[in-house]
Amino acid sequence: MAGRAARIPALLVAGAAGLVVRALYARLGRFEISEASMAPALRTGDYVITARSDRPPCRGDIVVFEHPGRSDFYLAKRIVGLPGERLTIESGHILVDGKPLDEPWTPDKTGPDGEWQLRPDEAFVLGDARRMSSGDSRQIGPLPIEHLKMRIVFRYWPFERFGPVE
Repeated sequence: MAGRAARIPALLVAGAAGLVVRALYARLGRFEISEASMAPALRTGDYVITARSDRPPCRGDIVVFEHPGRSDFYLAKRIVGLPGERLTIESGHILVDGKPLDEPWTPDKTGPDGEWQLRPDEAFVLGDARRMSSGDSRQIGPLPIEHLKMRIVFRYWPFERFGPVE
C-alpha cells in the first residue's frame, strides 16, 4: 500500500515537469542560419535559439519571422524602425523621423532610397549585410509587430561562437 501512495506524488511531479517543459518549448525555438544577410552578427551555419517575447520590439533586436509570402520559410532580420516612426533611406543612410540612425551593427550603406510611414502596429526590419540581404522590409514592407515575437537570444553552434547574440 505504501508503494502505491509514493507513486502518486511522483506521477504528479512528473506530470508537472512535463507541463513545464511543454510550456518552455512553446516559448523557445531553434533555427539554423542558412544565408549571410545578417553577417557578421549571424553567419551561415550558426544554430540559434529564439525566445518568444510579449514585450514591445526594441531597435536592434534580431527577430525570426515567417516570410509573409511563403509558408514554412523563416527569415532572421534586425528591427530598425519602430511603430509609428517615419523611416527614410537617403543617400545610403537611414533616417528615423528625420534624424540619422546610429547603426553599430553594420558598416554597409543602405539602398535604394525610399520612405515608409510605419503604423502603430508595424516595425521595419533589415539584414545587417545590406547588399546581400533580401526578404527585408525594403522588399516585403513593414511587418506587423505581432509577427516579430521570436527574438534570437543565443547561439549554440558552432562552439567557437557559443553564447548570447548581441
